Amino acid sequence: MQNRRNAVYVLLAVSLLTGLFTGRAFFFNLAYLFVGLLIISFIWSWLSVRWISIGRRTRARRAQVGRNLNEVFEVRNHALLPKLWLEVRDHSDLPGHRASHVVPPLGIRGRYRWHVETPCLVRGEFRLGPLTLVSGDPFGLFLSPRRLAAISSVVVYPATVDISYFDLPIGSLSGGEARRRRAHFITTNAAGVRDYAPGDSFNRIHWATTARKDRMMVKEFEIDPLVDIWMLVDFSAHSLVEHPSVQRVNRVGPVIASGMGIPRSTEEYGVVAAASLAQYFIEKLERAVGFAAYTPYREVYQPERGNRQLTRILQALAVGRSLSDYSLAQMLTLETPYLTRGTTLVIVTASLDTAWVQEAQILMRRGIRPVCVLIDPQSFGGEQSSDELAAMLRLAKIPAMIVRMGDDLSAALAQRLI
Repeated sequence: MQNRRNAVYVLLAVSLLTGLFTGRAFFFNLAYLFVGLLIISFIWSWLSVRWISIGRRTRARRAQVGRNLNEVFEVRNHALLPKLWLEVRDHSDLPGHRASHVVPPLGIRGRYRWHVETPCLVRGEFRLGPLTLVSGDPFGLFLSPRRLAAISSVVVYPATVDISYFDLPIGSLSGGEARRRRAHFITTNAAGVRDYAPGDSFNRIHWATTARKDRMMVKEFEIDPLVDIWMLVDFSAHSLVEHPSVQRVNRVGPVIASGMGIPRSTEEYGVVAAASLAQYFIEKLERAVGFAAYTPYREVYQPERGNRQLTRILQALAVGRSLSDYSLAQMLTLETPYLTRGTTLVIVTASLDTAWVQEAQILMRRGIRPVCVLIDPQSFGGEQSSDELAAMLRLAKIPAMIVRMGDDLSAALAQRLI
């Protein structure tokens, strides 16, 4: 367009100079024609992006790695003149999101709609928008951009794997896995009803079933944990180990996906393991789960059940980066004083610092049951071996499982604790 406009400028100058030298009105009229063409083209291009509205509808503001984000765009022409062409440029920072589009001619009060389906490859919180409308005149002399500053955001949760079993410590104390055994005393977990037997207490009678069956029925109870599961995810900067092939946006941003598997980073493996365990505890075991992490900002959620708690945990894991200056030992010191006796504490870490094992031993003396999911940094290219830490965990009688780069997480998390 710049070349075309320059050509018109040259023709305008030639026409004026020729008219001045020859005195013929034809060349002056030709110069007026070129001036009028420039003015009309400029006004046309300015009007071509006015009285246009764009609707952007995102079906969900939350997505997950491995799934698709769906958006619907609609352009409407509110002007009394048709729009010959229109280009919509999207400036979202979601990796792989290509919503820019060229809109065909729009008639008076016309509209145009298109769908965008983006595969989510990277976890994190991303910006959708702003948009820029670009159009021009029919002669291709001017381009007129118009920026629409409206933006929104979308959170891409980390991927999860299906876990069929996780080897939690079993016991009648709080924090273990439920024992499916009948109890002769009243607990918080009613397992069913049975016929009344001589000696049964009246406060065990289930009156609704008694009225329905027209005979005395009493409740049965099972032994069940009384407190909850806590998850502590380590995002300390000094425990991060990544394969040399891993690349990040601006070096500290999201990992740039290079394949369909989990990126070769202890951070990514830890996030996927933590997200999968949270989903397993909440959805399959129906347990109340607490969460603590420095992402690098302090994120602590008190134990709750249900999808609302799972959503909170996944959102915290989505934006988590290994930028925290707090070591795992410091996190254990700061976040565990209020844990009740019998609580199961699942620690997800790649730290080989033995100081946190000593803190975990102190927790055991208080009746808290630590379980470690260790992401082996040596398998990601780290220089230090995890054998020493694994030996210390065995001596301290802290159950642990080791996850290495390339492992099938579903099978790795279902292995027996060592």
